[in-house]
Amino acid sequence: MKFMENTKINFMAFKSFGFAFSSVLAIGSIIVLLTGVNLGIDFKGGTAVGVSFSEEISIQEVRTSLKSVSVDNKVYDLSSEEIKYFGDKNDVMIKIKSLDNEPENFGQIVINHLYDSLKEKAPADKNEFILSLGSVSPKVGSELSGKALWSVISALVLILFYISVRFEFKFALGAILALVHDVVITLGVFSLTGYEITLSTVAAFLTIVGYSLNDTIVILDRIRENMKSSGTVMFESTINKSINQSLSRTLITSLTTLLVIMVLLLYGGEVIQPFSFTMLVGVIIGTYSSIYIASALLAYIYQTSK
Repeated sequence: MKFMENTKINFMAFKSFGFAFSSVLAIGSIIVLLTGVNLGIDFKGGTAVGVSFSEEISIQEVRTSLKSVSVDNKVYDLSSEEIKYFGDKNDVMIKIKSLDNEPENFGQIVINHLYDSLKEKAPADKNEFILSLGSVSPKVGSELSGKALWSVISALVLILFYISVRFEFKFALGAILALVHDVVITLGVFSLTGYEITLSTVAAFLTIVGYSLNDTIVILDRIRENMKSSGTVMFESTINKSINQSLSRTLITSLTTLLVIMVLLLYGGEVIQPFSFTMLVGVIIGTYSSIYIASALLAYIYQTSK
């Protein structure tokens, strides 16, 4: 299936604007990231409790109940912790950051407190009240942070090696810059929303890296083929021709992917929203960067190396 065939859009005429626009977004994202990111309990440590009520309950009712939780003769105010619906308005997820001298059965204590204080809306069988119960220690969270960072760095290094072998090092520079561009800007936009960074969002970032690379490789491969067939080293006309030849495939792939992501974002529930939002931003930025970062940088490198 093809549409927009035989287009002759001069993409490279806007490459300076593309670089400037990306620079503004990247610098803004870095500033946002330097102010701090909202790490979830996967990385900071804490307790996640999922409970199911027999009827709809408001978040405010749950907050009021958690304002005074007694643990080992100490009273904790947990009303400011993250509380959100987990599916429908009967199910609630509560994420509590690690506390000093927190008992091992802290999650169960919170569940017991909720069950007793909101018993009129809780099911008769307590086992049906508990949806999930999990905890992550701060030490484990720190280890996960390190592993998540290294997973992204390792992916970028391996991609650099692969493209250098598959094409040449000049092609690899553009592709890697595009991937770093995608991750930094997506992370910056993600941080502005206030969503927590969890293991699922790290998975989304790695997926974005793979998606963006796939799109970039298709365009770079077309550029290389046109360079060989035309006998030219590198001209903007060759890049424009290659992008236009790949445009139908790029748009179809991006639009179909975006349709699925939009369905997840709208109907997937609050738990999957951070993942869906990350993918939404990443696919849009990744499609843009394949043209105005990877391809445009390649044109700049060949022009300056003449």
